[in-house]
Amino acid sequence: MLYPQRLGQFTREHADTVAALLCGLLLFLGWFALHLGWLGLAFLLLPAAYVIGGYESAREGLTTLFKEKELDVDLLMIVAAIGAASLGLWRGEYHLIIDGAILILIFAISGALEGYAMQRTERSIRSLMSLTPDTARVLHQGREEEVPISQLKVGDEIVVKPGELIPTDGIILSGYSTLNQAAITGESLPVEKTVGAEVFAGTLNGYGGLQIKVHKPAQSSLIVRVIRLVEQAKTEAPPSQEFIDRLEKGYAKVIVVAGILLATLPPFLWGRDWETTIYRALTFLVVASPCALMAAIMPTLLSGIANGARQGILFKNGAQLEKIGKVRAIAFDKTGTLTTGQVQVFQVISVSEYTEINVLKTAASVESYSEHPIGKAIVQAAGNLDWVGAVQVQAIPGQGIVGIAQEQQVIVGNAVFVQQYVTNLPEELREMAQSLEQEGKTVVWVAKNPIPNSSLQALRGADVMGIIAIADEVRMEAAVTITRLKKLGIEQIVMLTGDNQETAYSIAKAVGIDRVYAQLLPEDKLDVIRRLQQQYQTVAMVGDGINDAPALAQASVGIAMGISGSDVALETADIVLMADRLEKIAVAMHLGRRSQSIVKQNIFVALGFIMLLLVGNFLGNINLPIGVIGHEGSTVLVTLSGLRLLK
Repeated sequence: MLYPQRLGQFTREHADTVAALLCGLLLFLGWFALHLGWLGLAFLLLPAAYVIGGYESAREGLTTLFKEKELDVDLLMIVAAIGAASLGLWRGEYHLIIDGAILILIFAISGALEGYAMQRTERSIRSLMSLTPDTARVLHQGREEEVPISQLKVGDEIVVKPGELIPTDGIILSGYSTLNQAAITGESLPVEKTVGAEVFAGTLNGYGGLQIKVHKPAQSSLIVRVIRLVEQAKTEAPPSQEFIDRLEKGYAKVIVVAGILLATLPPFLWGRDWETTIYRALTFLVVASPCALMAAIMPTLLSGIANGARQGILFKNGAQLEKIGKVRAIAFDKTGTLTTGQVQVFQVISVSEYTEINVLKTAASVESYSEHPIGKAIVQAAGNLDWVGAVQVQAIPGQGIVGIAQEQQVIVGNAVFVQQYVTNLPEELREMAQSLEQEGKTVVWVAKNPIPNSSLQALRGADVMGIIAIADEVRMEAAVTITRLKKLGIEQIVMLTGDNQETAYSIAKAVGIDRVYAQLLPEDKLDVIRRLQQQYQTVAMVGDGINDAPALAQASVGIAMGISGSDVALETADIVLMADRLEKIAVAMHLGRRSQSIVKQNIFVALGFIMLLLVGNFLGNINLPIGVIGHEGSTVLVTLSGLRLLK
C-alpha cells in the first residue's frame, strides 16, 4: 500500500520531470516506429508525446491568451511545434513531426530544470517555516499541557527543555541557557540568556531548561513576521522585472507579426519554396522568444533574498535588494542604532572623604524607586553592593530624586537640582563634570545630609559626595561598519539625532562620522533625508524608533534594527537587521551590488543568444531542434547563473 502512495507523491512533486520523461520515451518510440515504417503506431505515439510534454505550456499559454488577452512565450512554443507537425503532414515529410516533438521535449526538460533551480531558492525560504514547533508545553496549575501554538495567549507560561526549539517569543521567568539564534538573527555564536531576557520563536535552546512567559500573541512573533515578509517578497516583482514583463507582452506580439510575415512574404517576393519559408518562420518563433531574458532577474533577486535571510538580513522585496546596491548616501539614527540605547554607569568620581562605592550605594538607595533609564543604570551598577532602599522618595521629572536612607537625606540629580540643597558645588568636581559632558556623558550629582527628624524638607548645607557619569554605550561594530561603508564608496555618511550637540559630536567622532545633525525632531530628520536625496538620489536611512519612522519611509531604502526596533519602524522599513548587527549593512550592500552585476550579465547572455540564433536562422545554418537547444539552453544557463547568489 505504501508503494503506490509514494509513487503518487513523487509524481505530484516532480510532475514536470515525469511529463518530460514520458514525452521523451514516446518521442523515441515514435521515431523508432517511423524508422521501421509503422506509420499507424508512430501517429499514435507522437501526438501523445505532444500532449503529455506540451500540456502544461499550452494550458498556461491559453489561460494568458483568454484571461489577460496577451500572448506569452509558452504559447509561441506550442504554435511552433504544431506548425512543424502540420508542415510535416502537409508535405509528407514526417521528420518535421519529430522536430516539433523534440521542441516540445526540450521545452519540457527546460521547464523541469528551471523548476528545480527555483526550488533551491524556495527551499531556502521555506526553511524559515520549519523553525517553529506546532505545539508548546504550557504550565497549567502546576501541570504541563501540550497546546497548539495558535492557542497560546499573552501571559501563558511555557516550558522549554534542553535541545528544543523556542515555540514563541517570550521573557525568561526562570532558568539559564545558551540559545542558538542563527536561523533568526544570523548570529553564528550561541547567546547566553537568563531571567528577564527576551527569547525568539524558532531559536534553539541549549543545555538549560527554561520557563518562559508569553508577552505577545504568537502571530506577532519575530519569526512569523519574517515569514510573512519573505512570502510577500516572493510575490512582489521589482521595477526591473515589471519592465521585462511589460516588454515581453509587446515583444511577443512583434514576434508573431514578424513570424507571419516571414512565413508568407518570401515566396511572393523572392520565389522561395513554401516548406523552407514556413520552417524558417517556425524556427524564428522559437529562437526569438525571450525566455532567457524573462529568467534574467527574478531567480537572481530571490536567491539574494534567501541569502540575506540566512545571514539575518530581511529584504521585504526584490526592489530593495536592487536599490541598496545603488545607495550613494546613508543616514544613521544615534540612540539604539549607533549606540545600544541602553545607558550604563561610565565612571564614578567621589570627593576625598567618600569612596566611589559610597557614592554608588547612596545613589542606588533612592534610584531603586525610579523608572528612569538613568536610575536603572545606577541600580544595575550597584547590584552586587550592600545598600538599603530609601523611604519617602520623591522624584522631580527632568531634575532629580530625593529620599531618606539610614537617617540621611539623599539627593540625586543634575547640578541645578542638587544646588538647591547644598551650599556650593566643589570646583574640582564642576570641572570634571563639564569635561565629561563635553564628551557626551550625562552627569548625575549625589549629595546627602543628616536629618534630625523624619519630615522631608528642603534642607541647606548638604554634603556633595561625588558625581556619576552615565553613557549610552556605542555599538562595538559601529566604527568598523562606517569604515567598511566608506571603502564601499558611499559618498556621504551622516548621523541624525534628537540629542544635544556635545553628545552627538562625541558619538560621531567615536564611530568615524564627520557630518552630524543634532537636536532634530522627527520632521527635521525627514527634511534632512529629502535634502540628501536631492543631492545623492538613492539614500538609505538606518533607525530603530518611532521617531525614525517618517525618515525610514522617505528614504530610498529604510533599514530597521530587528531586535531593538519599534513595531512602527519594523513595518515602515524596507530591510530589517534581525540581530541589530550594523556590519550586516555592508553585507546587504554587497549583495545588492552583486545581484545587479549578475542581472546585467544574465541580460547580456540572454540577448547575445537571441541575436546569435536569429543570425543563424536567417543564414539557414540551424534547424528547429538546434534552435530549441540554443534557446532553452540559454534559459537554463541564465537561471543557474542567478542561483549563484545562494552561496
